[in-house]
Amino acid sequence: MAGYTPGEQPRDGAFIKLNTNENPYPPSPHVFEAIRAALTGDRLRKYPDPFGHAFRTTAGRVLGVDPEGILIGNGSDDILTILTRAFVPDGGLVVSPTPSYLLYRTLAELQNARFQTVPYTADWQLPDPWPIRDASITFVANPNSPSGTMLPLAALDRLAVQLNGPLVLDEAYVDFAETHGLPLTQATGVIVTRSLSKSYALAGIRFGFAVAQPALVRELVKVKDSYNCDVLSLAAATAALEDQEYLKETRAKILATRSRLEEALKRFGFDVCPSQANFVWCRRGDRAVKPIYEELKRRRILVRYMAYEGFGDGLRISVGTEAEIDRLLVAVEQVLSSSTREIP
Repeated sequence: MAGYTPGEQPRDGAFIKLNTNENPYPPSPHVFEAIRAALTGDRLRKYPDPFGHAFRTTAGRVLGVDPEGILIGNGSDDILTILTRAFVPDGGLVVSPTPSYLLYRTLAELQNARFQTVPYTADWQLPDPWPIRDASITFVANPNSPSGTMLPLAALDRLAVQLNGPLVLDEAYVDFAETHGLPLTQATGVIVTRSLSKSYALAGIRFGFAVAQPALVRELVKVKDSYNCDVLSLAAATAALEDQEYLKETRAKILATRSRLEEALKRFGFDVCPSQANFVWCRRGDRAVKPIYEELKRRRILVRYMAYEGFGDGLRISVGTEAEIDRLLVAVEQVLSSSTREIP
């Protein structure tokens, strides 16, 4: 197996890093206070809460769901792994739309399962009726990566009732979108996964969670590692989720910058998908974009180059700070005009 290839993480800090969809702003100040408190006394000497009761209580209140229906994980990728281990037998079938998150294929291979994709329509919607109903598990990233596009709840509801296995809505970027899929978890076969890496700026902490029916979560707990979230991540995640006002402030800044980035890329001649995430996916029709990616990297600006069979290639650009996007746009304009001038 090839394995999943994470976005490049440079070893020095001299890059403008717009390739892995990290939040350009720091976490809530309450997060630092919670981590400092967790470093006192003997909390690090003892095992963490294996179920994350404090986090589940907070998440239940903030999100309006039953805390017993929340499963904690070491990032949302850990949650996706737990779900695959729980639902997919040896030789089973994992299905996902394409283009989408490349990790789904890796999870299937780790489970010795088959992996099958269903192409999105030209306007990034799902085919109806859904052609593969008997999958062991079906993953749908919403908002999707790399496109940043969002499927309506009605389409996801129609998909869920057509499936014989569970539907997993991977909502890693949903805090930047206008809607979410939590209402669908009232159905037994729908599971929503979330991450605190993007909207809550905790990519370095590693914390994610799932929302599902409590009876289902009680079974999934049997599959996860006993202590899959440490003391610091639990404290940080709980504090971050508590501070919804800070989330609103940083989200508003990111959405404003995202809009400016989309409009600028369109002026440069890129085809830009309307994003509901904290990144923008852009292509240039039949023209290759890899040379642009390579030249930006030479100028120490990292974006993500991605190519999908049948869909061509494109650049996925994370929304950075205003200053970082200013630098990026200057560089892109220079690259497109074959300018040899240095970036100011």
